[in-house]
Amino acid sequence: MGERLRAILGSAVFLVIAPGFLAGLVPWEITRWEMLTPFAGYGPIRIVGAVFIAAGLPVLLDSFARFALEGLGTPAPVAPPRRLVVRGFFRHVRNPMYVAVTSLIVGQGFLFGNWRLFVVAAVFWLFFHIFVLAYEEPTLRSTFGREYEAYCAGVGRWLPRLTPWRGGAGAGLP
Repeated sequence: MGERLRAILGSAVFLVIAPGFLAGLVPWEITRWEMLTPFAGYGPIRIVGAVFIAAGLPVLLDSFARFALEGLGTPAPVAPPRRLVVRGFFRHVRNPMYVAVTSLIVGQGFLFGNWRLFVVAAVFWLFFHIFVLAYEEPTLRSTFGREYEAYCAGVGRWLPRLTPWRGGAGAGLP
């Protein structure tokens, strides 16, 4: 099996296991995807939820695909990418997968009218933040060195840039 195919399969499996659990199974266990009364009794607030979900899902899927196709690895720490991924949504925010998962959970909170999902989203985001600071960023710095430092200088950890980062020399961008 080729390196790229292994990365694609590994990313697909990890997509089902990690985000599938966090943004799918956990919200389902809490809500059974039952619509409660919308917040403040205002039905159109559900549209906000649909927007969060519609915004998060393509970011998540694109980011997973980029890890496999461009990084030749997976988002799983046991099979990390061999190349620094700095294209697609990674040009706007350094952690688009975590932002997307949080967006999916928050979106479900609005859609189903269930405040407990906002608590879940906050707890998961705090876990993501600690994991990024304690493991991911130090690992990426030691693996990719100045290339990662340049990327960090141009792209925020959590708040997306409106215009895509264009990178510098050696950033792997065209």
